[in-house]
Amino acid sequence: MTVPSRRRRLLVASLVGAGLLVAAFLGYRAHASAGLLKRELRFGDRERSFYVRVPPGHSRDRPAPLVIALHGGGGSAVFLDSATGYSLTREADSRGWVLVLPQGVARGWNDGRPPVDRASRARAGVDDVGFILALIDDAQAQYGIDTRRVFVTGISNGGAMALRLALDASDRIAAIAPVTMSLPRDLEGRSPGRAVSVLLVNGTRDPVVPYGGGQIRVLGKDRGEVLSTPATLDFWAKLHGCTTRAPPRLLPDVDPADGTRVSFESRSGCADGARVALYAIDGGGHTWPSGQQYLPASVVGRVSRDLDATRAIFDFFAAEAPR
Repeated sequence: MTVPSRRRRLLVASLVGAGLLVAAFLGYRAHASAGLLKRELRFGDRERSFYVRVPPGHSRDRPAPLVIALHGGGGSAVFLDSATGYSLTREADSRGWVLVLPQGVARGWNDGRPPVDRASRARAGVDDVGFILALIDDAQAQYGIDTRRVFVTGISNGGAMALRLALDASDRIAAIAPVTMSLPRDLEGRSPGRAVSVLLVNGTRDPVVPYGGGQIRVLGKDRGEVLSTPATLDFWAKLHGCTTRAPPRLLPDVDPADGTRVSFESRSGCADGARVALYAIDGGGHTWPSGQQYLPASVVGRVSRDLDATRAIFDFFAAEAPR
């Protein structure tokens, strides 16, 4: 199918904004990583599917941390692993951690924002918090994971779901790392039972989720309002009573041709030993740093090559002391 350039951009942007991302439209195909086991779990009145990667040599006698990775709206569990360049499975294997990639209902998550279209209305009543907790219980029963070291990452809608889990299921989640997502205002009034460590990975030129806050809007249609990235960082720091603020630190410009620079800042002295931090991708888009350019930069912005987001996220999780 040949589509004129402007019309093509508008159509793809519409698909992104509506949560109906169709990567095949651009010839991009996602393939499951070798060794991903597809499983199903009955939860509520639905049969829910998810993928599991158990690292080679894993033994229940040595409980491993668990990472749950949540795809974006319109995406899939398989697509997320592909879009990160299969770095999630590689990183989990190299550390000996268990990885779970769940599939959302109607290709997304009930992250607490109000429904605005057919897909989000289809999952408005879905208990995704309960589903993720059921996955943790299943991982414990099947693989003997370390329940004190359960971590969640996710991109876009999946990142918003991670933020919701840090508020609504803080007794089961040790740390989260949302990518290309700030705190939805619909979650602003909630508070966790205990402090959860939070790492944000956001691009300043994200055309879908505005770095400076406001409406997630495509073609004039609102998708829910978010705080700015700095305000999201401050939200968690204040909520957790963090006392120390380290100034932003510029990271090396690994790839000068990618049009991005990365800075890192953090908060410490937080309740319950929690940490709050941000990788700000100056010039970065609605993308996973060092992942795939899954759609044109004119639609989703640039992919930074100056940060291996998966490794940085796993490093952040690895530094989390069992609590």
